[in-house]
Amino acid sequence: MRRRGSLFVLVAAVAALLWLFASWSLPGPGPRDQDFVVPRGASLSSVADQLETAGAIRSATLFRLRAQVLGGAAPVKAGHFVLPKGASERTLLDLLQGGKVLRRFVTIPEGMASILVYERLMATPGLEGDIPVPAEGSILPDTYEVGVGENRAAVVARMQAAMNATLEELWAKRSPATFVKTPQEAVILAAIVEKETGKAEERRLIAGLYTNRLRIGMRLQADPTVIYPVTKGKPLGRRILKSELRAKNGYNTYAMAGLPVGPITNPGRASIEAVLNPASTKDLFFVADGTGGHVFAQTLAEHNANVARWYKLRRERGEM
Repeated sequence: MRRRGSLFVLVAAVAALLWLFASWSLPGPGPRDQDFVVPRGASLSSVADQLETAGAIRSATLFRLRAQVLGGAAPVKAGHFVLPKGASERTLLDLLQGGKVLRRFVTIPEGMASILVYERLMATPGLEGDIPVPAEGSILPDTYEVGVGENRAAVVARMQAAMNATLEELWAKRSPATFVKTPQEAVILAAIVEKETGKAEERRLIAGLYTNRLRIGMRLQADPTVIYPVTKGKPLGRRILKSELRAKNGYNTYAMAGLPVGPITNPGRASIEAVLNPASTKDLFFVADGTGGHVFAQTLAEHNANVARWYKLRRERGEM
């Protein structure tokens, strides 16, 4: 009788173990594919609790037990994952230990002002920490990979280091034709070029035109320099006021000759290259041509004729 009882206990124990560990590879309760973020430094225990809360497993306690016995010694990795619908506990642990992380990127377009860079980084999920608005012109526009849990200040530092490295590289290759005397002046002028045209083929032409104006002491008269003190880099959303064209604030190139006191945006590599290697041109004027580009002129008379054609086109479009 005692032997029969012992056998029953043994069979029951084996059945319990089989049940316990058979569930390791059975489909889980995950209702759908879902995003899942493992913070830096997270333990298996804390991740198990996260999985239970997310509905991907039934029991954090049983998952921990099975993982410790069947899952190997590899730690879970920090990152942003996608948990498949109905994934087994085995699949989930393999995923989290194997580090099949979704790569995360932040893109800073050419000509994005620092206030908008700040807003983009603050709105990027997975990043941590507060930051001040970066210095205007200190960020190199590009696409950057960011880690889950990475500090925003560290991301800004990488973006600024990229700008510094790019400036150092391009400054060493500058043409004698450039007007700027320092890398900072290159950024200031490149920021204006960046805001004045979205066409790659026009950058060196506009840089050459502004170089001509600077050499003869002629005002740059760049609309973006009027707007910047008003909005700090955000869109104006209306026409420039006459009072704003007359304002003296260190940026308004209608009210003063020379470069502004600082950049008005974060220029990209191509615009920096343009001001350091401007096109050889005699042009002093340009105006929009209605196609997204500009028409250039050497004399004020030519320019006035181009402006008249532009205004005529705008009236035909109902814009004036």
